[in-house]
Amino acid sequence: MDDIRLLIADSDSVIRSIIKECFISLGFLVDEASDGIAAIKLFRRNEYNLIIIDSAITELDGRFVCNQIRKGSDVPIIITCVQCDEELKMSYFDQGIDDFIIKPVSLQELLARVKVFLRRTIGTKKIPSRTIFCNGIHIDSISHMVFINENKIQLTPKEYELLLFLTQNPDKAFSRETLLNEVWGDDFLGSDRTVDTHIKTLRENIKPCHNCIKTIWGFGYKFDMETQQ
Repeated sequence: MDDIRLLIADSDSVIRSIIKECFISLGFLVDEASDGIAAIKLFRRNEYNLIIIDSAITELDGRFVCNQIRKGSDVPIIITCVQCDEELKMSYFDQGIDDFIIKPVSLQELLARVKVFLRRTIGTKKIPSRTIFCNGIHIDSISHMVFINENKIQLTPKEYELLLFLTQNPDKAFSRETLLNEVWGDDFLGSDRTVDTHIKTLRENIKPCHNCIKTIWGFGYKFDMETQQ
């Protein structure tokens, strides 16, 4: 399977770094450009599956960068901007761009939109699927990184395994015994109070998403997809 390569063009190094780290953690290849000139040079040297450009990129106007890309490619282009009035949007659509996202960029929204365009251009099977998004919780099942509303958090190994199991099986209630077997293993000798203790600390660590983990009184727990923060 060919690697999926993205280009991020933004003059803000912090924003580039955040977006790049997110997509690299999900298995994408990512190049970054700090200005419009660098973006065009990278585009001419490499083949990209999708390009993300900040409308306020320096050196060259963002619309000019899009115009140059469109002269040689129909690669999907997403524009990020702080303010997008109708006139600005139309000027970019005239250059052939595909979508807008308002800054500050939500990584969850950006990833969702990227996946929509990639499904259209390369098919579902080639899109990395190692990530789980559930009600503001983002889990990378390869790197074991967990983000709550895009803020990275630290969990113990068992807290992580418990959260992963629940989010992989949303809206399904599990008894404490089942959770012990699935997360701790059949040979675990502790009591089901171990589950209660880890649920308590897990909820503390994933605030404000803690209400997604529901207690089923007299039975166990489930991850509720309909719960809002």
